[in-house]
Formats: sequence, C-alpha cells, structure tokens
Amino acid sequence: MAIQMKDFTLDIYRELLETLQKQGYELISYADYLHQMSNDKCQMSNDKYVILRHDVDAKPENSLKTAQIEHSLGAKASYYFRTGETGCYKGSKLSLPESVRAIAALGHEIGYHYEDMSLCGGDIDTAWSHFKIWLDYCRQYYAVETICMHGAPTSKYDSKDLWQKYDYKKLDIIGEPYLDTDFSDVFYLTDTGRCWDGYKVSVRDKIPSYQDEWTARGLTWHTTPALIDAIRQGKIPAHVMITTHPQRWTNNPAAWWKECVMQNAKNIIKRILIKTK
Repeated sequence: MAIQMKDFTLDIYRELLETLQKQGYELISYADYLHQMSNDKCQMSNDKYVILRHDVDAKPENSLKTAQIEHSLGAKASYYFRTGETGCYKGSKLSLPESVRAIAALGHEIGYHYEDMSLCGGDIDTAWSHFKIWLDYCRQYYAVETICMHGAPTSKYDSKDLWQKYDYKKLDIIGEPYLDTDFSDVFYLTDTGRCWDGYKVSVRDKIPSYQDEWTARGLTWHTTPALIDAIRQGKIPAHVMITTHPQRWTNNPAAWWKECVMQNAKNIIKRILIKTK
C-alpha cells in the first residue's frame, strides 16, 4: 500500500506560501516587521503580510530546505536556533552548522532560540550570564537582532521569566515575538503539536490573551490543506505570524512517519502536563 503523506511535506509548505502570495500577502522576517513598524510610524509597506518564523529545535538540515523554498519565492523568514548540547550548536568544538550559514546566505534572519532559565535550573543570574555567552557566540556568525523563547514543555521554568529582572534590549536586541508583537493586530498560527490548532496541547507556544477570541471567531484549522483553503477564501486576517518547526516538514517517507509517531507521543505527554499544572 502506498504511503499517503497529505500534510507536513515540503511540497505542501511551498503550496501554503504560494497561496499566501497569490492572495496578496508579503512574506517577511520578524526583524523586518519590527523595523518597518518603527521606521514607518507603525505603517507596513504592504497592507497584508505574514511574518514567517521558524523555531529550529532540531535537524537544522530541514531548515535549509524550507529556507531554499522561501528564497525561490522571494520570501524572507526568521530562523531561531537552540544552542548547547540540547540544540543545533553542538559538540566539544562548538561550530555553527553549515546549514545555518547557508540559511543566512539566502537572506533570512538568524536568531537565538533561548531556553536559559530551563538550562540553568531557574537561577536567573546564572541564566543571564548563560544567555549573554550564547548570544555572543551566535553573533560570531550573524548580527542577531531578535530572540525567541523555546517553550521547553517538560521544564517547570519559563525562560521569558528572565526578563522580569534583565532587559534584552540593553544588548541591542530589538524584539522577542512573544513580548514585542501586537497580537491585537497580528493573528498567530503555529504548527505546535503537528497541527494548526495545537494550542490545545501546547504548554507555552500560544497567545492566551487572544486564543479564545480567535477560536470564537472560527479562526482555527487542524490541517494545512484546511488552512490553505481558508486562505483562498479570504478567511484569515490581513496580519499574521506563522510559526513552524522545520523538523516536521519533509518529503522523506521514513522521516515523515517517524516525526508523526514521535509528535503524537509528545502530545499525549503535553496533555498530561497541562492537566497536572
């Protein structure tokens, strides 16, 4: 029996982006969004735009493939990479993966996907020192302007709590998506849970202040084909942030099925974590 991969393939990711462009959406990075909002007195160059954000938790080689698709369409995106032994900057001789260099060379933004509070056991001062070390490391290869929290669902620590004491803007960081985006104006979509309504099993990758409102308005879809159909029908708002995890998107059948099985197991664990909190 032939393997049916109807979602989370690179082919359907391209179709998603092409559909957005056909409907008049400009596809931009998070840094571009912040710069335009600041420089143009809160006016974007296009009335319809999608901020493309990628959280690279693993498999940076997958990210290069999505980056190449975006580049071929003239789109720009933000790629946030985890660090240390938990992320993409691994090894005793720490070196930036070649895929990260290639993504930057395509014109995309590179950012730091920080989880310092989790990695430092909730010690805020140690986490701040850890954050600065890794930010400096990332900046050896790219002029990092924005950062984004990694949810770390199994950790009891929220790495955004680091900013209760410290200020990332003193390090020439212009923004953090969860903290510097006007979500009263920007609709948020994420593939957390390997679906587009995964906020139900998400520990931290969600926008609690607005999620119920968006759901009440019917702005919720489970699959990418359903989302694409909604875009074609003009059902999504004019301003959107789309977050994906590129490790989930592949045309390789073995990798696709492995990710599918692993994510279903993770969703069960996250449901338990949410219920026990």
